[in-house]
Amino acid sequence: MPHQLDADAVRAWCALALDALGGAREEIDAINVYPVADGDTGTNLYLTVESAARAVDAVFDGHATGGPGSRPGLAEAVRAMAHGALIGARGNSGTILAQLLRGMAEVLAAPAGEERRDDAALLRRALRRAVESAYEGVARPVEGTVLSVATAAAEAAEVTPGDGPAVARAAHQGALTALAATPCQLEVLGRAGVVDAGGKGLVEVLGALVTALTGGPGAVARAAAAPDRAAHDWLAGGCPAEAGGADVPAGDGPAFEVIYLLEADDPAVARLRTRLDALGESLVVVGGDGLWNVHVHVDDAGAAVEAGIDAGRPYRVRITHFGSAAIERTRVHEPVQRAVVAVVPGEGLAALCAEAGATVVTARPGEPPASGELVQAVRRAHAREVVLLPNDADLRHTAAAAAEQARAEGVRVALIPTRSPVQGIAALAVHEPGRRFDEDVVAMTSAAGATRHAELVVAERQSWTMAGVCQAGDVLGLIDGDVAVIGAELAATAETVLDRMLAAGGEMVTLVLGADVPDTVADRLQRHVRGGHLAVDTVVYRGGQHAARLIIGIE
Repeated sequence: MPHQLDADAVRAWCALALDALGGAREEIDAINVYPVADGDTGTNLYLTVESAARAVDAVFDGHATGGPGSRPGLAEAVRAMAHGALIGARGNSGTILAQLLRGMAEVLAAPAGEERRDDAALLRRALRRAVESAYEGVARPVEGTVLSVATAAAEAAEVTPGDGPAVARAAHQGALTALAATPCQLEVLGRAGVVDAGGKGLVEVLGALVTALTGGPGAVARAAAAPDRAAHDWLAGGCPAEAGGADVPAGDGPAFEVIYLLEADDPAVARLRTRLDALGESLVVVGGDGLWNVHVHVDDAGAAVEAGIDAGRPYRVRITHFGSAAIERTRVHEPVQRAVVAVVPGEGLAALCAEAGATVVTARPGEPPASGELVQAVRRAHAREVVLLPNDADLRHTAAAAAEQARAEGVRVALIPTRSPVQGIAALAVHEPGRRFDEDVVAMTSAAGATRHAELVVAERQSWTMAGVCQAGDVLGLIDGDVAVIGAELAATAETVLDRMLAAGGEMVTLVLGADVPDTVADRLQRHVRGGHLAVDTVVYRGGQHAARLIIGIE
């Protein structure tokens, strides 16, 4: 039964696209030969869509607190989808996909009018704007890539009559046909005998849109193998003259991929495009309204970042050395028997856990890791058995999804539901790779469970808490996740929290200092513990986390 193009359809589209890319990820990674044969296009697209899906879910969750009648509208859902894709975009194809979604959102989120009742017309305009936006974001467009596939999808949609589902099916079919032609448009694909990896990912995304609007897989499932069959036929018969066959050099390219989010105004971004285009290649700058995602391949990574600093405020900077990445992907490893993957909120904690032998995922402020990032960490650990420590109560579902995916790939994974980094530290302290897996997991779980945890944070606004009303700027002491103390000063509030926790007993106090907390706070708290709680040891770590000024563990 056809579905209306509304917020629910957008949410379903994101979820279905994530499932589709999850199933096709390895295949897309395997055919990734352009612009760099680094075997990660499928993974990058998956992580981009996962960020979009998570943003849409957050909008629905926010409305759920307003009562059963509160529902997001189409505009709110598509804006969230586009923003989530923008901030989570990975790699060349992921960045272009984010801009395609942003272009669609510009149309779908437009003020409601008479045309809003015509889903087909709205979808045609959205797909056309998506293509225009993508070409605006790419410095040097190349045909035979995801751009060609997106163009064909929009063109097929424009000439197709009928309702929204019919237009979506036409776009999907047009994309399939264009994808099959990519080996004849781009010589590097023809030599490798593959279709464009980014284009194949877009086909999966458009297929998910068809399913979301029709309520069933239908033609999408029947057409699933079409691009591979058609590409084989094209290559076997030779490319027709009109197909072009652009010869894009496939020799050694720039050494680094540089990606960052950038807060900057339009004139500064225009100057940045010119500067980065002279520095490297595969330049894609997407976004708008003051927030941009910048992607470029360069030999001088520092110069690319400096250009961003001159333009505005770059953050979430990622620099990948293509040579190292390729070596890591092609090197034959002998899997280790067991590894630990730990999520931590600061660089100091990351270094501490890495020193203890863990594979670390660093959580950025306000941007918890996606399940795909955790699965990648499990793969990096290259072990037959993995213990996963999320170290955050809010990551339990994400970590569970990652564990399930890793198990499907043949890794034995145990998820220990640690709710704080101090519980993860306690678990790591008793980890022994040499004993039986089950025994090791039991010991680590027991150590984590025996560690009470607290956090000291600063209230951002006035609100009601279990300890009373707090004002913006108050220091809140959360014990095991609940606000127990409200104070005016960090050290004094922490002393009260420590006394309450140690009243129930304890042998070891762990203090993890936040990024801006001076050592004098730790000195004061250590003296307080020694003075009031005999035989209790204290250990201090500089965690570097930003959200919590101080994390406390009591074992």
